Amino acid sequence: MAEERPAFFDKSANTGLTHLRNAARFSAQGFIEALRRESAFRQEIAVLIVLMPLAVWMSRSIMDFVALMAVAGFVLVVELLNSAVEATVDRIGTDHHEMAGLAKDYGSAAVMLSLIVAAMVWLAFLFQRIYG
Repeated sequence: MAEERPAFFDKSANTGLTHLRNAARFSAQGFIEALRRESAFRQEIAVLIVLMPLAVWMSRSIMDFVALMAVAGFVLVVELLNSAVEATVDRIGTDHHEMAGLAKDYGSAAVMLSLIVAAMVWLAFLFQRIYG
């Protein structure tokens, strides 16, 4: 006999506009919680806000501006994913475990790599604006 699933597994009613509304609500909730709980995310948002006028100045076209904002958004996405990994690891347990440490280290490395990529792109645009 098959085991009966709890009601929250039934996603048949979560379709169409209901799904879209729920997804938007959960996304907004996640964004607000990241702003509230994650200092690195707040710092990266602050840097992005400060850099936006520089992006306008450096951009020679709307596509340049979009590229600069996209690479900055990439950093935020990676930071959110890293925070999700950290929250999951912490939910499982706070005792030291090698694999938990690796998961957190990998997430941190991903954030650092995204910051390096973003810096390279921004510096290339800056160089082009000044010398190109």
